[in-house]
Amino acid sequence: MSILPSMDMPTIDVDLGPEKFEEEKQGGPLLHCDLCDTEVVHKLAQMFLPGLASACVDNTTGDLFKTAGSVAVDLRKEMIDYLTQRSESFVAESVILEGDPDGEVSDHPYDIISNLVDDFASSKRNLLSRVSGWILSEKREDNIEDFVQEMEVNGFWTLERREKIAETLLKNVDLANSYHCNMSFNSVEELANHIDNCNFRSIICENEGCNSRFCASHLKDHDSTCPFKIISCEQKCSANIMRREMDRHCITVCPMKVVNCPFYAIGCRSAVSQCMIEKHRSDDIDSHLWHFLKGIYKEASGDDLNNRVEQIIQVSKQ
Repeated sequence: MSILPSMDMPTIDVDLGPEKFEEEKQGGPLLHCDLCDTEVVHKLAQMFLPGLASACVDNTTGDLFKTAGSVAVDLRKEMIDYLTQRSESFVAESVILEGDPDGEVSDHPYDIISNLVDDFASSKRNLLSRVSGWILSEKREDNIEDFVQEMEVNGFWTLERREKIAETLLKNVDLANSYHCNMSFNSVEELANHIDNCNFRSIICENEGCNSRFCASHLKDHDSTCPFKIISCEQKCSANIMRREMDRHCITVCPMKVVNCPFYAIGCRSAVSQCMIEKHRSDDIDSHLWHFLKGIYKEASGDDLNNRVEQIIQVSKQ
């Protein structure tokens, strides 16, 4: 049974896909590369549902005639329109804020659009939610989380459609073109050749077992942290180990694992690589004998123990 009342499902969804063609004064239509940073787009799309849920819950708090579900369709449209208009005017707003000593503006699209979503949600709070302690209550957070889950289960606003909107918003606020491609071409063939090599093309990690998808420009960063990548042992043994298994390898079977001397219990405090134990035993036999005798002859002086060690060594060589 749903915790929140059922919502009205929309008959159509909003698609703000970018225009592929732009009429130029002299050169005719240009074909644009629409590729974006897929990680940022996905992160933005994931953020839209909690933002919409906050607006719906806060807008209907204490209302006997409306529920979050009953206003979801209208508020979703308002939210998309609001984000689109604000993102399109972002350039002008950022110029104004540059002259404000208190106006610190992040240039990352996620931060920019997240702030816009927060602004929209805040603007939809009704009187009760504004004057009460509702905004800080745990019940509010629970209701928002429940409503997000309900929208996901009902397929109210699919991830694919949210990502389409996210792409458009990202391009509007990414003034430095750091998270989307702004290249244009005169022919389909040129565009196709570019897409095959575009830094924003989506690729899948080639390491066996990893299904991560990311922009080509992030390949180096992903490869440096991919848990499925085969790398050389961190302790310099000859093995090549999957990164995710490295810690276990280093503390279990790695021959270069640092271990205590077998004579640790009687006083040798040396820590050596596991593969060097036998060499350590033979190289430090004098020290080990000294500690062994010390355990037997507790009252003996250091000189007496040294003499006894020398005698044992000489006898063993005969």
